[in-house]
Amino acid sequence: MTVQIPNPTPDPDEVERGLADLERHLAQAADARPDTPAPDAPDVPGERGEVPSGETRRVRRLRAEVAEARRLAELQGDDTPLLLDSPKVRRRRRAAYEAARLHELAQDPVMRAWQAARMRRLLVSAAMVSLTLALAWSTAGVQQFAADGAPAWSAAWLFAWCVEPFLSLALLVIVGAKAYLGTRGQPIRSRTLARIEWLFLALTLGMNGWPYLPGVADQFSVSRLVLHLLGPIVAVAVVTALPIILAAFADLDHGTHTTPTGPLTGPPYRDNAPARQAAGNPPARVDVDALTARARHLIQTGALPAAPSANALRKALGCGMDTARQVRDALREEGR
Repeated sequence: MTVQIPNPTPDPDEVERGLADLERHLAQAADARPDTPAPDAPDVPGERGEVPSGETRRVRRLRAEVAEARRLAELQGDDTPLLLDSPKVRRRRRAAYEAARLHELAQDPVMRAWQAARMRRLLVSAAMVSLTLALAWSTAGVQQFAADGAPAWSAAWLFAWCVEPFLSLALLVIVGAKAYLGTRGQPIRSRTLARIEWLFLALTLGMNGWPYLPGVADQFSVSRLVLHLLGPIVAVAVVTALPIILAAFADLDHGTHTTPTGPLTGPPYRDNAPARQAAGNPPARVDVDALTARARHLIQTGALPAAPSANALRKALGCGMDTARQVRDALREEGR
């Protein structure tokens, strides 16, 4: 059996008291909660009675700029970055140090001797090439002179091509020997070899120029005569100049007195005057005649060659280079 409970009818006074209590509770809760502006409401200082701080976004940005400027002004007074070498400065400094080292190396006696030997080989090579080309230039003129109108490819015509080569080879033997010995500081000074050289050169010059001389040629031409004489003239110039150049190289002083004596260096250079001579005293006189007589004795005994160079005399006599040159010149005067 079901018992139904009747729903009582609310009293209007109780409803009003409940609503009043709810409104009072909500008001108390609103008063206890802090005032927060709406999300979209602007932050207006002093609207709700707060004390304005002034820390806006613009103020913070300006404060950051001022701090940055003060820091930059402090760092700009430091010159440390300016003292550092840039890559360009380092490259220029490296080039300057390299140039200084190369200059210092160029003053070294060993380097100067090496440079002189290198230049001497270059000059001798160029002179020999020039002499060979000059003699080859005159081959055609000598062949025309020796063929004397013989038919082409005949025996006389072919033999005419051999005249200039065997003259040139004989001349190159003499010049080559003088050049080689000149580079070793022992130049050959022989009148016999000089006469042989001039004989070969005169024959080459005559055979080249004879068919084109005035009165011999059918039609004389100065240009043809000069062109055919050009080869022998160059050969004469090379043969005359090469021994003089090599003799100058043989007498060249590289200042080896600044280097210690060792297995790769020669004896130290000694000046003519004593190193410890007192100031104001006249230099000691060197007896060149006595040294010349001593050198003549060494030549007779075979200790020195027949025509010794100044460097060889300096080593054998133990004198300075200037004195050795005087002895060498005295020996040359006696041989004439």
